[in-house]
Amino acid sequence: MTIRRHLAVRLVPLLAAGALLVGACSSTSDSTSSGSTPGTTGSTAGTTGTTGTTGTTAGGAGDYLVFNGQGNNLDAYDPSPPFESQQVITNAADDPDGLDINAQICFFPDQPNRFIAGEDTGQGTGDLQGWGIFDLSGDALGDLEATQVGKLVPTYQGSADNAENYGCGFLADGRLLTTDVGNQALGPADGQLIVWFGPYDRTEVPYCKLDINIATAQSIWVGEDDRVYVASARPSDEAGATAGGVYVYDGPFPTGPDAAGGCGGTDSTGAPLAEMTGTKLIASGDHGLLSPSGLAAAPDGNLYVSSVFTGVINEYTTDGTFVRTILQPPAGETLGAAPFSTGTPLGLATGPDGSLFYADIGLVLEAGQSPGPGDGTGTLRRITFVDGEPQAPETMADGLAFPDGVGIYVP
Repeated sequence: MTIRRHLAVRLVPLLAAGALLVGACSSTSDSTSSGSTPGTTGSTAGTTGTTGTTGTTAGGAGDYLVFNGQGNNLDAYDPSPPFESQQVITNAADDPDGLDINAQICFFPDQPNRFIAGEDTGQGTGDLQGWGIFDLSGDALGDLEATQVGKLVPTYQGSADNAENYGCGFLADGRLLTTDVGNQALGPADGQLIVWFGPYDRTEVPYCKLDINIATAQSIWVGEDDRVYVASARPSDEAGATAGGVYVYDGPFPTGPDAAGGCGGTDSTGAPLAEMTGTKLIASGDHGLLSPSGLAAAPDGNLYVSSVFTGVINEYTTDGTFVRTILQPPAGETLGAAPFSTGTPLGLATGPDGSLFYADIGLVLEAGQSPGPGDGTGTLRRITFVDGEPQAPETMADGLAFPDGVGIYVP
């Protein structure tokens, strides 16, 4: 089967600018892949967690599991070979009680069994896409079950493209951050950065929009002192747009959805707005960083940044200084009917042992077509380090459909 997306990932070349743009990566229909083994379904209060039938305890290196959304399913993996896996949530097309899961995956710092992920079940049929809040039971592959306890749904800007959820992150006091993509390849920069105010185990959660002018907003990473990093995957000629690089936002951030909480404005949808401005820390273009997408913690407080179209992962200091390239395609390889042999990394996550995981969305470039994910060309991969040096990536799963986000679960 193939995924039929409401809007496929679109990568449109801007020849005059010498750049290529990356869009969002969620899907809205059924698919199959070799990523994990589905099992039996268990439901609570009308929401579903699906447990697989094979696997091991959380653990290999560092006692953690790697979560990845692909084909609208949520899969969990042992981080060590042979990378055993379990399908935790099955998509709604394959399971009438299922849910459609995608995007960056973040576990709550103060509730390690609670996580947030993109959830867009039923979009296009009346239900709005947003971010699901899930409680996870079990700490071993084969025993995991996720129950949806809440959903975050903001208003979206008037994008020509379908609104797509993506990024997530947490401030030190538990306030939650999200990004939605906005226009994916062309049109106004209208992706959003939003801060949410708990509790989150419900469907009506107050929020404040911080920036509504991000060109193809992607991952979030929160560093020391609540410094918020956001990736923008494409350039924009709009004055004041957050575009083409990695931006940082420094607090204080609103504490509530009104003037008393530091959020006294409104946007065109009537939603609360604080109108914060990010500062460009890393510009796209140099060192192969053409379309900044994924963000994750690196050693010594540094930052990993992926560029999905060029197949690159770089390391930077938190002041934006380039340190080194962690991943790039072998010399002479070009994107064509087959993906780069090392993949096209979108989502990133770092394990407690320092291993770097990336969701390779599997971009291909067919003759006469714009680049986009191929049919089952996605993979999930791991990079380990020996004496601080990155080793060749290992494939944890292949044949995946639109793998776009990664998360780390430490039971």
